[in-house]
Amino acid sequence: MLRYLLVLSRPRFWFYLAGPVVVGVAYGADAVPELFALPAVALFAYFLVPANVFLYGVNDAFDRDVDELNPKKDEKEARFRGGRTVAAVVALSGLLLVPVAVLLPAVAYPWLAAWVVLAVEYSAPPFRFKTTPLLDSLSNGLYVLPGAAAYAAVAGHHPPLLAVAAGWLWAMGMHTFSAIPDIEPDREAGITTTATALGERRTYAYCTGCWAASAAVFAVVDWRLGAVVLAYPALVAGIVAADVAVDRAYWWFPFVNTAVGAALTLGALWRLTRV
Repeated sequence: MLRYLLVLSRPRFWFYLAGPVVVGVAYGADAVPELFALPAVALFAYFLVPANVFLYGVNDAFDRDVDELNPKKDEKEARFRGGRTVAAVVALSGLLLVPVAVLLPAVAYPWLAAWVVLAVEYSAPPFRFKTTPLLDSLSNGLYVLPGAAAYAAVAGHHPPLLAVAAGWLWAMGMHTFSAIPDIEPDREAGITTTATALGERRTYAYCTGCWAASAAVFAVVDWRLGAVVLAYPALVAGIVAADVAVDRAYWWFPFVNTAVGAALTLGALWRLTRV
């Protein structure tokens, strides 16, 4: 059961939620000790594992029929087993956010509330955003929200809205790129997404557009942030030019995202050490 829950939580993607917390804390802090303040540590701990169990548990629970045709579930992911124990663990993982929230200032609450709503409604009725083209992409700004909450919790005020918008565009591109390997299984299951509506080639263009727009908005905040994010459209161009199979390229992105997140964090830490 523990092994199954571990696979369910997608360990390769743990930093997709915890990484933005690190970045948000680094930019929200005014002094080195704030990096290790209780709110920062609590948010990182929650979004590293429990949040992933909750997010992907809800996703898999409502995708059981769809996932029957998805080969990823036979290889690097797990098919949802169901049962009271699994349901209880997934629900408890969501509820663990409550004691974490108690440790935070109220300014972080809107970001956390938005994350919960999108984490559930991306997969669950009544909205089930993942089955509506464009809304599936837009709703995946949920991956940026832990970082916004962390920034607010440490800084005591909301993050710059342009930075949130740039991060949201990045998340839209990342989500839609990750949907390319699922185009055929989703079509066979009768699921319509941005990727199934556009097809592989036009989805590449959509992702490139999202990431280029993200880089442009980040550049307004700080040109160095925009320069780092340009790695994404450049990588897509390389994948297309080299005719790399998307099923292979898809698994590069946890490493790419970690490297980009590390670069952004190091920039923030450099700022702190100069103060």
